[in-house]
Amino acid sequence: MPADSTTATARLDPHHGISDIDRRLFGGFVEHLGRHIYDGIFEPGHAEADADGFRTDVVELVKELGVSTIRYPGGNFVSGYRWEDGIGPKADRPRRLDLAWHSTETNEVGLHEFQAWLDRVGSDLMLAVNLGTRGTQEALDLLEYANADTPTAWTDQRAANGRDTPFGVTMWCLGNEMDGPWQVGHRNADDYGKLAMRTAKAMRMIDPGVELVVCGSSGRGMPTFGSWERQVLEHTFDDVDFISCHSYYQEHDGDAQEFLASGVDMARFIESVVAIADTVAATKKSDKRIMISFDEWNVWYLHDDEGGQNDKPEEKGWPVAPRLLEDKYNALDAVVFGDLLITLLQHADRVRSASLAQLVNVIAPIMTEPGGPAWRQTTFFPFSITSRLAHGRAVRVPVSAGTFVSEKLGEVANVNAVATIDASTELSTGGVSLFVVNRSTTDATTLRVDLAPLVRDLGRDLAIAEAHVLYDDDLYAANTLADQTRVGVGVAEAAIDGDVLTIELPAVSWAAIRLA
Repeated sequence: MPADSTTATARLDPHHGISDIDRRLFGGFVEHLGRHIYDGIFEPGHAEADADGFRTDVVELVKELGVSTIRYPGGNFVSGYRWEDGIGPKADRPRRLDLAWHSTETNEVGLHEFQAWLDRVGSDLMLAVNLGTRGTQEALDLLEYANADTPTAWTDQRAANGRDTPFGVTMWCLGNEMDGPWQVGHRNADDYGKLAMRTAKAMRMIDPGVELVVCGSSGRGMPTFGSWERQVLEHTFDDVDFISCHSYYQEHDGDAQEFLASGVDMARFIESVVAIADTVAATKKSDKRIMISFDEWNVWYLHDDEGGQNDKPEEKGWPVAPRLLEDKYNALDAVVFGDLLITLLQHADRVRSASLAQLVNVIAPIMTEPGGPAWRQTTFFPFSITSRLAHGRAVRVPVSAGTFVSEKLGEVANVNAVATIDASTELSTGGVSLFVVNRSTTDATTLRVDLAPLVRDLGRDLAIAEAHVLYDDDLYAANTLADQTRVGVGVAEAAIDGDVLTIELPAVSWAAIRLA
């Protein structure tokens, strides 16, 4: 290790369990926004396109990413969307102005096509209903069309459009970011809570088994955060299962160390919402626990001159599939991203669903070029590895390490970690995964993990099956069209000596270790 290295210690005790992991924690998000659908997942005429126009190279990358449930079709887009525009013969589908992203929506891809794409990638559908410009009746119509199995005008139309059997959508979002003044149909908490409650009750009359997500605040920094959650849940508590959280992070003014504290902010956001939900439960004298759907999270350079909205002079008017929000992610972004995944796992008892926003081209781990290649951005790697290795139960891994002071968050630990233990481990046939981040911008760290409680519980020794590390001497190195493999994942320097696992963590690094 270099002279400026430090040491940290941790203990992996299988009895320090958090919760079983809901696989929906590794969800994604696809919105009709920019080049996500058109020129992203759907590009007829591309050399890699299948008969339905879907890019098979993108399909393979999404499968490798390992997303479980995908939220669709928005996002801000849904608050002005007429779902009926996306069904029936394509020649008859209308073109519409999309107010959310100042674009033209062609409606070439709708519910049936998107479900066909999901079947290819092996993910489940999570649908959002429009409670911006529309209301309860339109939500009921969509639910009947998607899930009913009784002959009706809507199910007959579904069959005529090529699907005799229901889509069977389990998870539904009651609108999107309705606290945001930018949202078409924005409402205050009282008005939205009443609408969401009426809609939820009605939807359960058609399908009692649906799981419903009510809109929480669109960010922890919103002026109504806290009061919004309380008022909305006072109306909807008996009728919904989840409340949503949305949060995006970025480096400001070149302050990498502050950026690396983002996971702490996410943790406090989650814990605040949980506290509010449980307070509402207490006032209602209820044992019910509202879970969290963290259905938008990512690194997003929202305030960067090169990101943001459709403000490019050459794309004024109402373009089709303009280049919007095509952030280029670097090594630093990927380490922060990996820490956000660790944070979600650390709260797996209440975060039962999460959606990485988004998947292709738009603030995405996967990029494409029209007529050209598809490639992995740096953030692809922590997600794909964690999704593949994190199974069974999430387990706390307390770490004793150095700290730094965040201007916004106070004292922050340099090293953060969580473990997962496969359910089959109890039968001595599974494995253990450890996910670690070194947040220090200056010091490499030797992390020593005491495995004695784990080895004692299993009654067998452990060996390192996989050891991955993501870091780069250039924090701002990125994968681009010109250099698609500049940043990748290397083999972590790790070893087991007796009951101690040692991992060498470079400054600003994320690592995943699989013990088998």
